[in-house]
Amino acid sequence: MAMAGTLQILLLNPQNGRRAHLRTTQTHFPFSKISSNINRSQLLIRATSQHSNQGSGSGDQLPRTTAKLNSNWVKPIWGFVSNNFLPLALIGGVALGLVNPTLGCLADRYYLSKISTFGIFIISGLTLRSDEIGAAAEAWPVGIFGLVSILFFTPLFSKIIMLLKLQPQEFVTGLAIFSCMPTTLSSGVALTRLAGGNSALALAMTLISNLLGILIVPFSISKLIAAGVGVSVPAEQLFRSLVFTLLVPLIIGKALRECFKSVAEFSDRNRKLLAMMSSLLLSLAPFIQVSRSRSLLLLVKPEVFLLAVVLGVLLHLILFAFNALALTLLSTTSTSFSKKENISALLFVASQKTLPVMVAVVEQLGNALGESGLLVLPCIAAHLNQIILDSLLVNFWLQKGRTDNLKTA
Repeated sequence: MAMAGTLQILLLNPQNGRRAHLRTTQTHFPFSKISSNINRSQLLIRATSQHSNQGSGSGDQLPRTTAKLNSNWVKPIWGFVSNNFLPLALIGGVALGLVNPTLGCLADRYYLSKISTFGIFIISGLTLRSDEIGAAAEAWPVGIFGLVSILFFTPLFSKIIMLLKLQPQEFVTGLAIFSCMPTTLSSGVALTRLAGGNSALALAMTLISNLLGILIVPFSISKLIAAGVGVSVPAEQLFRSLVFTLLVPLIIGKALRECFKSVAEFSDRNRKLLAMMSSLLLSLAPFIQVSRSRSLLLLVKPEVFLLAVVLGVLLHLILFAFNALALTLLSTTSTSFSKKENISALLFVASQKTLPVMVAVVEQLGNALGESGLLVLPCIAAHLNQIILDSLLVNFWLQKGRTDNLKTA
């Protein structure tokens, strides 16, 4: 009976028969050597493994093929996102503000825009090397011209803007006020750093122009736009806000870098990651501004608002072209104006205008120059456009630099 059962197993399943044979052999020789038992156990394990692998013939290949296919389409997408992270983050912030303004209004209620600016300058301090400070000091002629351009030259374009006729007229007046503002609080510095420019110089121009702007902006608006209408700016409040959101986090970040070697090594090793974090924080500004103004956006005729957007784009391009032309002319007087890192710092910082200071000024004006909401609305678009346009330019420069490196390699 035992022999018949064994024969039946062999006929039905040769593989199982092999196992049964091994077990039978082991039973017939109970006093064999230990090494022989080990060899038989290894044979049994090997036979079982072969049986499981021969089940379908393609089971092992499916996960590998799927992983390979996933990597084939994930890798180029991630490469595109990584190379264009800043403009994608900004556009995403605008889209999210239009789709769900509740989140943006909630973020504004809890002063998330100030917190994001604080974080951007913490990152700037963490990544600010001491040799960059020396480079900024050497480029002092570029810094002085940048301040003059921001606070005195570019506000003169407001006279040209006021000649335009558009309904509502507040759109034109708002853009004229916008041209009198100091530079952006964070985007100019972030873009300069991403472009590999003189970020310390960009920081210096940002801090000084905003602090001096508290004193100069009221004079510019009253003389160039308001024509004698009294304009007051909350100087003390603005000064405290700028010190807290710009200067203090910059000092904290730099102090952490200098006091802890591990922090400096981490910052240098993860500069791209920190740049992406800075871009995310920067995208909170358009997200909050669009969320706050969505109701006004829906009230304005699309063609009128589109025209205001085009005017804002033209304003930025004109300021950018003016500074580029000035750099070309001044490059013959000093080598500082011909260095690539100084050029990018000046172009980005001196060609942008800040929205938060403009909003604070308009709130103090009341309705002296028009409805405050309509004054601010085109400037929100102009603020977003200048950042998106410059971020595209940064990406173009970076891509061109990679192509040139590949050609020379």
